[in-house]
Amino acid sequence: MRKIWGSSDTVLFIFAGSAAEFALNKAVDWLYFTGKLPADPIGRLFSTVNYAKQIIFAKNEDALHTIDQINFIHKAIEGKRGYEIPDWSYRDVLFMLIYYSIASFELLERKLTATEKEEVYNVFYRTGTRMELKGLPTSYKEWLPVRQEHLKNDLKKTKYTIDLFKQYKKNLGAVRYRILVEAQMLVVPEIVKKLLAFRNFSLLKPTVPIYKLARLLKLDSFIKDILLPSAYKKEIKELDVVN
Repeated sequence: MRKIWGSSDTVLFIFAGSAAEFALNKAVDWLYFTGKLPADPIGRLFSTVNYAKQIIFAKNEDALHTIDQINFIHKAIEGKRGYEIPDWSYRDVLFMLIYYSIASFELLERKLTATEKEEVYNVFYRTGTRMELKGLPTSYKEWLPVRQEHLKNDLKKTKYTIDLFKQYKKNLGAVRYRILVEAQMLVVPEIVKKLLAFRNFSLLKPTVPIYKLARLLKLDSFIKDILLPSAYKKEIKELDVVN
């Protein structure tokens, strides 16, 4: 898990995929209640990454404190709105992090073994258990069909989906937005591609081996400086924890 989440490349793909999928989630209206994600999707990404890093890289006691803090924040939002965020929505977010952690690492690095996938699942399973989420499968193998059911039942293209993608484009600019969408095509599952009318083939696919070579030659920072918003250079560099 620390290998996966210690690389800025992998983390950026995790959140590119999640940005596409969660825009389709039937509970995405909760993001519009606080207004934070639509107003600043990139800043929100780094805020979420920091929480994830505090869980994954911290000592057990500190990680549990972070999870409890996340719970407290959500309970406060629920109190203001007057009803609870549905339990299945929490599970969906957890499931996205599991899926895209694996998909992103396998895209950029190598295939994970069954044991490694189980390890990834177990970290998020323990996180979900601490958050008191119900109905979590106890193993990666048991999770796979449950994930498919969630994709089938909980995703729908709505006015919020359309608006969120408009906000992504507004914040990134036309060229970087196009790169984001092509990156999303590389990792999202088929049902997400279908709902968002994505092509099956990403124009970035032929460039992945070239980028891997650039990393070996230590040129990846130069490429990221060109492709990613300059206002977030510091935050992007801080994503690299494991060398």
